[in-house]
Amino acid sequence: MACPFLPTVAHRSQEPTLTEILLGALALVAAVWAIQVFYLRGQNLRVFDAHPDLRSDASPAPSEEHRAVVASLDGIAAALQGVPRRQHIAVLRQYMDNAFPVVEDGTRFIPVDVAGIPAEWVLAPGVDPGRRLLYLHGGAWTMGSPKSHRRLTSKFSEVANAAVLAIDYRLMPEHPRMAGIEDSRAAWRWMLDHGPEGAAPASAVFVAGDSAGGNLTLSLIAWLRDHGLRAPDAAVALSPATDATLGSPSLKANLPPIPCWARCSRPWLRCRARCCCGAAGPRTACAPATR
Repeated sequence: MACPFLPTVAHRSQEPTLTEILLGALALVAAVWAIQVFYLRGQNLRVFDAHPDLRSDASPAPSEEHRAVVASLDGIAAALQGVPRRQHIAVLRQYMDNAFPVVEDGTRFIPVDVAGIPAEWVLAPGVDPGRRLLYLHGGAWTMGSPKSHRRLTSKFSEVANAAVLAIDYRLMPEHPRMAGIEDSRAAWRWMLDHGPEGAAPASAVFVAGDSAGGNLTLSLIAWLRDHGLRAPDAAVALSPATDATLGSPSLKANLPPIPCWARCSRPWLRCRARCCCGAAGPRTACAPATR
């Protein structure tokens, strides 16, 4: 029997009201906007977008070599067809290692241990072993190796009249972002005192890299500067990764001619670069890391 002196409690329905749903959606949108503005945006570099010395109105037609490279990369989609996502990185690494066969021209590839880092010396015929170039390969920090870039390192050895040291730095996701940075620093210090013929000081030193390796190149020279260490006599950064937002005007303006594989990979690259950069933000941390 119900007690007449106890108040009756009305139980509220557990179903959210329309107002609550709308408020939740607005809160989510506001959170995403705040993350974009205060966490991902980074330093404003728009002043460089219209710099008169950095713009070019020339649009030469792609060379046959350029078309050959694009055709080779277009095979990535076919290589991944039917492959489970968890196996994508392994397949991409294998594809990249075999995408650009080396032209037999007498260049020698000599395996070497660089303070615990697997590497190889690349020696074009007749080069000066006292002149040394550290090469940091590209591959979105997750793929690539000295083998995948032998066409490039062979040419660098020939053009620079130098012994090229190509290192197999630690990759993501097996290792953290800083591992590759630390390996490039260790390799540079080692190269100063070791050549393809053994321990000997270098007469001239250089560093080069492409894409993610270009990022590591910029990171390395900034670190050398900040720590007062021997700087390279020259540095080459080929299409370095410096803006992980993928939002620069050149990327947007040139999007239509970019091959399908590159357009489709933009979300993945943005996510990968964000993971690489950490909390500092993609424009800041994917520029040279100096800590």
